[in-house]
Formats: sequence, structure tokens, C-alpha cells
Amino acid sequence: MSRPPQRLGLGREQRIKQGRDFVRLRNLGERVAAGCLVANWAALPAGVSSRLGVITSGKLGGAVVRSRARRLLRESFRRHQRALRQPVELILVARPSIVGRGLATVEADLLKALQRAGLLAAPAAGA
Repeated sequence: MSRPPQRLGLGREQRIKQGRDFVRLRNLGERVAAGCLVANWAALPAGVSSRLGVITSGKLGGAVVRSRARRLLRESFRRHQRALRQPVELILVARPSIVGRGLATVEADLLKALQRAGLLAAPAAGA
């Protein structure tokens, strides 16, 4: 009997929620900007899962716009988290240019940022 494919979830333990974690990554982590997002990251030891935090400021627009930007960033990371070379703590900051963009564009910008940072294990298909 074959096993079902591994789910690519983004559970509660994989989210960065603490303010001190955001501050630590902004101060000590590395940074790269690509298109509609800025990525701050720090490497984690092997054997742990990657963690993600998302920042959307009021400059983007109202609550609906900010929520959509968060969903787009989280989904883009969720789809490509297995392609990372090593586990990382990653904070994605949405830029105002994310407003009105679709998932494919946000995903392309995330892959471009991860590639520039040297975090992808292999070139992503379609990027």
C-alpha cells in the first residue's frame, strides 16, 4: 500500500508570532528585496522545520488588502518550503506593489528572493 503524499502545511509551530523574534531577525538576519517583497532570514540547525512570519503595514491599504497580501505570501512560501537548502526563519515584508498582484507574480518574486539569497537547493521549475 503506497503512502499518501506528504502535506505541505504551514502549521502553528511554523509561524513566527513573537515580536522579539521579528526584531531579532531584522537586526541579526540577512536581507534581500525582490519585486513586491522584502525577505529577512536566519539559518536554523538541520532537523527543525522552517518558520515564517509576515509583515503587512497599513500603507498597503485596508484590512482586506493586508489580509490578501498575507495569504499570498504565506501560500507562496508554503508551496516552496521543501525547496529550501536548509531550514530558515524567514520574515516576508509586503511592499505596496503587492496590491493587485496575483499568486503567480508573488510566487515568482519570492523565488527570485530565495534564489538571490542562496536559499534554494535547486533551481525552481518555471522560475
